[in-house]
Amino acid sequence: MIRAMLVVAAALFAAPAPAQYAVVRPGKAFEFPRDRGAHPDYRIEWWYVTGQLESTKGPLGFQVTFFRLRNPGAEDNPSRFAPSQILFAHAALTDPAKGRLAHDQRSARALAPLASASIEETGVHIDDWILARDAGAYRTAIQGDGFALELAMTPTQPPLLEGDGGFSRKDAMAARASYYYSEPHLRVDGHVLVDGAMLEVRGVAWLDHEWSSEMLAPEAVGWDWIGINLDDGGALMAFRIRGRDGATLWASATRRSAAGATRSAGGDAVRFRPSRTWTSPRTGAAYPVAMQVEVAGERWTLEPLLDDQELDARASSGTVYWEGAVRALGDRPGRGYLELTGYAERVRY
Repeated sequence: MIRAMLVVAAALFAAPAPAQYAVVRPGKAFEFPRDRGAHPDYRIEWWYVTGQLESTKGPLGFQVTFFRLRNPGAEDNPSRFAPSQILFAHAALTDPAKGRLAHDQRSARALAPLASASIEETGVHIDDWILARDAGAYRTAIQGDGFALELAMTPTQPPLLEGDGGFSRKDAMAARASYYYSEPHLRVDGHVLVDGAMLEVRGVAWLDHEWSSEMLAPEAVGWDWIGINLDDGGALMAFRIRGRDGATLWASATRRSAAGATRSAGGDAVRFRPSRTWTSPRTGAAYPVAMQVEVAGERWTLEPLLDDQELDARASSGTVYWEGAVRALGDRPGRGYLELTGYAERVRY
């Protein structure tokens, strides 16, 4: 079944967006809780939670991501088993004491009650892996290979609309865009299974929810992205789309102050400068795991909790990427996650 899923996913990644996909346009009025749920008319969507935790074992990082892909080629099939909507999930735990990322993955066609994504509110699951919002908090339960997560994540701030009021461009062409909002500073409480011991944890997390129908520009190979919860209560999201030569094709950032004032930046006002690379002994990919990031004159130095935070998801979404817990050092320090894609191979979506 997994192989069949990969064939369908490869076809989706390789083909341009057909006319039957819904189109992302500026000026959308976000509606909650509806927009926290799935948007099945769009090509691709993901719910992405990252966070850093404190435990008796020391600092830990975690990632839980659910992806939804629409497959129009199966929509004329009347069978309820037709893979018209496909779900993937990635989960990972960063434990600096172990020296390497623990991670796992799932994939399935959407087929209730085994796997589904609610359109009413955040509620996505594959078997016993779940990310859902209930009674005002997000909850996730993951039983992974050698680790487990049981976390409640309570919002402490309103959603942060990325880009132009949630319309996030990825290119000079307005059509290459997504709807995108974040929820910074989620308060995390729960338990993590590490080395056979269930540890009580507390911490802070960041949630991204994004959906789109367009692929990246043909000359783009991947992106660098950060989501940082600043210690003073502020928040920073920034990304750049990279070309084949490593140059920035497009860049965007959103900065919310501790007082709640929000401003966006783009172009030369957003800069990522690699300061140190780490080469994976498994894939040979060289990742800039330490970065200098500048947004509208503010500067941060990113340092990973652990160099080896590469996630091999070729058994589900067909990708290899680096997804790592980092500290952000500067005048307004914080902690969050750095995502690096397209270093092992070109991203296909």
